[in-house]
Amino acid sequence: MTRRPPTNGLRIIHQIPGRVRLHGARLRDPNLDIDYLRALLEAMPGVHSVRINQAAGSVVIRHDNATHCVDDFMLALSRLPKDAYLPNTEADTGPDLLEVAAHAGAAALTPFLPMPIQAAMSWFLAAPSLVKGAETLLARGLKIEVLDGTVKLLALLRQDYFTTNTVGALLVLGEYVERSAERKTNDLLKNLLQPQVETVKVERDGVERIIPFDQALIGDAVLVGPGELIPVDGVVAEGEASVNTSSVTGESAPVHAKPGDKAISGSVVEDGKIKITAESVGAETSMARISGFLEKSLRTKSTHQKRTEELADKLVPLTFGAGLGLYALTGDLRRAASVLTVDYSCAIKLSYPVAVRSAMYAAGREGVLIKGAASLERLASVDAFVFDKTGTLTHGELQVTDVVSLSAFEENEILALAAGAEAHYGHPVAAAVVSRARALGLKFPDMSNVDFIVAHGVSAYVDGARVLVGSRHFIHDDEAVDCSRADTAASRLRDQGKSLLYVARDGELAGLIAMRDDLRLEAAESLQALKDMGVVKLVVLTGDHERTAQAVCSQLPMLDEVHAELKPEDKAAVVEKLKAEGRRIAFVGDGVNDAPSLLAADVGVCMPSGADLARDAAQVVLIKDDIRGLALALGVAQRTIQTLQRCVWSSVGVNSAVMALAGAGLLPTALSAAAHNGSTLGILAYAALRGVNTPATEDIRPPRSFPC
Repeated sequence: MTRRPPTNGLRIIHQIPGRVRLHGARLRDPNLDIDYLRALLEAMPGVHSVRINQAAGSVVIRHDNATHCVDDFMLALSRLPKDAYLPNTEADTGPDLLEVAAHAGAAALTPFLPMPIQAAMSWFLAAPSLVKGAETLLARGLKIEVLDGTVKLLALLRQDYFTTNTVGALLVLGEYVERSAERKTNDLLKNLLQPQVETVKVERDGVERIIPFDQALIGDAVLVGPGELIPVDGVVAEGEASVNTSSVTGESAPVHAKPGDKAISGSVVEDGKIKITAESVGAETSMARISGFLEKSLRTKSTHQKRTEELADKLVPLTFGAGLGLYALTGDLRRAASVLTVDYSCAIKLSYPVAVRSAMYAAGREGVLIKGAASLERLASVDAFVFDKTGTLTHGELQVTDVVSLSAFEENEILALAAGAEAHYGHPVAAAVVSRARALGLKFPDMSNVDFIVAHGVSAYVDGARVLVGSRHFIHDDEAVDCSRADTAASRLRDQGKSLLYVARDGELAGLIAMRDDLRLEAAESLQALKDMGVVKLVVLTGDHERTAQAVCSQLPMLDEVHAELKPEDKAAVVEKLKAEGRRIAFVGDGVNDAPSLLAADVGVCMPSGADLARDAAQVVLIKDDIRGLALALGVAQRTIQTLQRCVWSSVGVNSAVMALAGAGLLPTALSAAAHNGSTLGILAYAALRGVNTPATEDIRPPRSFPC
């Protein structure tokens, strides 16, 4: 016997194959986050679409009619997580098309109906607005709902039923279009993500099998063929394929994936077949993390957004006072009603989320993830960029360039000694040494008693002899090994922008290993673009030797400061010092050691290869490994703030003009409502289109402070 899930007051109202309507009092909870609930249900297997009517306490789900599908929906709705509820959230799903059609039809029919029917229909249609206006006045004071209710009441009292229903139809139509615009901007963001796969094809014990997505394990051999979504992050183990990464990196051209290359979840194999060794699965994959970032961004409001809404609310009493004052002076209810149709708050309030989310979509499409309105606003005000050099201005991939022998050891013997000591150390320096030794086919000596000294080097024993590999400070100062005879060679190599490892054996310096991390090709172009966009200070922080850092950074003449030989806590201190000078700081980094600086900065920017902690701490994440995304992100942010400024002033200007014409008796109530709603829709369209079509590198002057 099939066991039904707990209902907790939920019940099925109507059900046909592929469609079910559920009802429950909990769906009317004013603190329920409708966007979250819709996303939760749409993410369930087999769901095609979800429509929620919060006022009616119902949800309609279209699905693929799989067995137990409805039971799963009932179970999910009966066990909503705490994240599904937000304090002080107002229900605001807006009207649907049926309601819009009903009001439009009523307005069109009104002149042709007998007066008693006109009156009954008009009062019936206006009743919800009148009740809502009264409730709002008592609970929250003068808000837009009070204005709408008052306009309809005045028209009803004058028995002008055509105006009543026409205004009602215009208000419902305007609200429908406004809410649709806001929902579509949310959908734009969601469309950056490929749909989550439900199953994964893996090879275990030599047998191919299909398993549920949540059962994939790290280390699994995941098989992906043509047209299939890559479900995990990992490394290509076998095969070759053409992979479309546009949904993740913004790169439109397919990339060729071969053994040893990284595979990113959310990418699609266009041609070929590959086997991937899974390194991240489930909620830890890149796409799952991006989805989480976007979900959080849609659920939060920035300080400026709250202040904008407060400004809009303060303008409502102005309209109400103007209407009442005009009636007191003229005794003309028609002119007073015309004035009351003008509301500043609609365009001001709604243009904000539309513009911000459209801008987030534009940036995401180009490979830059901005985590919400607050992050975007902070980024727009940035006037200084601070870079952790390695992995940002450089590729972060060290290559061994020179091995210098300063003893009887040959160069390959020195490299093998260092590689043997560094073989189990995960630092990029160690990886470069080991990689070069393996490329030359060198045999590593057996090591014992290996000891890693953080930020200094490695100590190990070979055949009873102690081997030291690390910085000059570690070898010379801490371990008292004389390194003076290496100074000439070290000076020459550092002048070439190379980093150095000192290798010692049995208390004697054996040699030097030089490495270089080349600048990114786009580094100079990107930094100059930031300068052109109003950034006044560009600063580089690095743990490299002073001369090495200067040699590398000398290729970037637009830099203002270079700080070398820093520890992680030193980097955060530099950021704090710049903030104390009044600078608005964006810190760009990629490692765990960067987390303190990312948190200390006004805006943290993480590179795509960044460690998990850095990605979580950052407000902006570059999905594409290209620092030109910094100028793009700054341009998007600056342009969005300019757009919002224009929306505010346009709303104030246009609505003031409409109010003046209405007050002068030149606009009847219906035309005044049409002009107000038309201007609101025009402003929203401007906010959406300007956000989505944001040019990446347009020369934009820094915006003035936001008018709120």
